Amino acid sequence: MRIGELAAATGTTPRALRHYEQQGLITSARAANGYRAYDARAAVRVRNIRRLLEAGLTLDDVRVFLPCLDGDVTAGPASAKGLEVARDRLAVLDARIASQTAVRDRLAAALSQADRTA
Repeated sequence: MRIGELAAATGTTPRALRHYEQQGLITSARAANGYRAYDARAAVRVRNIRRLLEAGLTLDDVRVFLPCLDGDVTAGPASAKGLEVARDRLAVLDARIASQTAVRDRLAAALSQADRTA
């Protein structure tokens, strides 16, 4: 399957697929004309990559899941390393949310103060 077909089948873009390939998450063969040719199983792998990214993981995090990307990543038991990566990512997200909440609270307080003095 060519890159456009894989992109359409997985709801992603050719650019994202090239990036996944550069990151070593998917592979392709080259046709005689130089076009990328993907195995039909690549669609499963790309859907799993997308699922993990949508869950909040990064491409670096996804590398931990390489051994199970060709199957149903949600069906099997979670690996200790996978759980560690997910917990670490959750901690990073929680810290970012706390930081943004603090900024929001400071801005709300400043606006409240400005409204009282206006």
